[in-house]
Amino acid sequence: MIWATVLAAGESRRMGTQKLLLPFGETTVIEAIVRTALDSEADGTIVVLGADRRRVRDVLKSYPLIFAVNEDYRLGMLSSIQAGFRALPTDVEAAVIMLGDQPAIPAHVLDALIRAYRENRRGIVVPVHGGRRGHPILVGTDYRDEVLGLDPGIGLRQLLQAHPEDILEVAVSSPAVLKDIDRPEDYRKEVDLSSKAHRK
Repeated sequence: MIWATVLAAGESRRMGTQKLLLPFGETTVIEAIVRTALDSEADGTIVVLGADRRRVRDVLKSYPLIFAVNEDYRLGMLSSIQAGFRALPTDVEAAVIMLGDQPAIPAHVLDALIRAYRENRRGIVVPVHGGRRGHPILVGTDYRDEVLGLDPGIGLRQLLQAHPEDILEVAVSSPAVLKDIDRPEDYRKEVDLSSKAHRK
């Protein structure tokens, strides 16, 4: 099985408010991401909570999810990835690690990563758009122990640097893999783009 792991533990300090709960289309940022995961070929979805965990979980209570809590969320993104890996069922063979601030990612991006993994059996699958690597990233659970031993201060790039031969790049058509929402101007831009797309 391959699961989606949604990182929803951040404090949104650069935004000035919890960005996961901001409106996005007819829902919120975090709901848009969760819906993408649920619409994809992933066999299950786990959401890693941290800051504002009660508010985020309340928004997601009607969705078929499993939740994990990252008590060390202030250590950064890798600590949430590690919390997600700890919570994955033992029969999961890979996780698609989704950032909590990429609401425009379409489900077909996840499907492309999942299919590439199943066809090639490479342990790390990365989307590429315009020659640049983006997110989400699929990581096989063969790397579970190594991921859990990484330094949160450096991040997941330690894993990619240690295993360049096991990385499979998958070209995708969506530029959303290169974008995330950190600041108010990022949010306004993504909302505007989403609104224009829905009007077409």
